[in-house]
Amino acid sequence: MISEFKDVSIIIAAINETFSLEETVEILLDEIDHAYIHEIITVVCEKTTQDCICSATRCQEYCAARSIRFQLLYQKRPFAGGAYQDGFDVATGSHILIMSADLETDPHTAKDMIAEAIKYPNDLITCSRWLTKGAFEGYNKLKFVLNWAFQKFFSAYYGVKLTDMTFGYRIAPTELMKNIKWEELKHPFFLETLLKPIVLGVPVHEVPTTWKAREEGESQNSLPATFKYLGIAFRAKRESPEQITK
Repeated sequence: MISEFKDVSIIIAAINETFSLEETVEILLDEIDHAYIHEIITVVCEKTTQDCICSATRCQEYCAARSIRFQLLYQKRPFAGGAYQDGFDVATGSHILIMSADLETDPHTAKDMIAEAIKYPNDLITCSRWLTKGAFEGYNKLKFVLNWAFQKFFSAYYGVKLTDMTFGYRIAPTELMKNIKWEELKHPFFLETLLKPIVLGVPVHEVPTTWKAREEGESQNSLPATFKYLGIAFRAKRESPEQITK
């Protein structure tokens, strides 16, 4: 495993975001030391709207003006989890940061995650919406209660002191992410990106963040779909390191 943080490949999947995608990239470029940004990879698919593609093109221009590498990647695997796995395949930074294009993953937190990754380069850094009171804005009330219960149960089940295991906003060594056999293609993939490293014994550090409901487009993760997280939640703990890694 690597012993230092050099730079990060930031992977952002986009399907119907426009101004949210552009604002995300602009904040990243404004707040992160450019020496730490290896590349920004925006993953799109056949369902990605033309307006979103146009916004991605503008993001490419923002990056070019700052001499930051930008890659528009057309995904091959299906669904959200597949998009990020395709991003893992092409990422070449020392670390990978995964986030969304809808501002629900607060881009202002990215600089704090990188600071932690510099301190703990062999570990996984993840964001928590539960470390700060009032961090949720516009969250479905039923999902809020279920989310809280899920975090409490599965942190105990996995024997970890984590407060937000389902939020797919993380940074980890590229070598680690490339060496894991990922099973999930839909949204449970985001939980999988935490659970399998835990099973492998990778230390995890949480960074506080906030969450605000998206202002454009439709979420691809419905309330019924959240129950599908249970499959990987119970399955991953039973897998051996040999089953998890390539």
